[in-house]
Amino acid sequence: MIKTYRMIATIQAEQFDGSNKMIEEYNITPPMPLDPDYTINTLEGDMVLGVGDWIAIGVNDEHWPIANDIFKKTYTEADK
Repeated sequence: MIKTYRMIATIQAEQFDGSNKMIEEYNITPPMPLDPDYTINTLEGDMVLGVGDWIAIGVNDEHWPIANDIFKKTYTEADK
């Protein structure tokens, strides 16, 4: 039987702009001639990251990419 669940943890996130600063900060692999995608290392291994996607930072300082359209449907800015 399928049940409905809600996330209870808040995350921090930053929209990836392709800058060298973000590439260095998140240890992102930039595109190469034979591999035109950016990649970011996550707990599940390397994942593709595009400019405009979001980099989520979890409760244990882990990182993962979220496509912009999915991010906008899933998250809303929290009050501080």
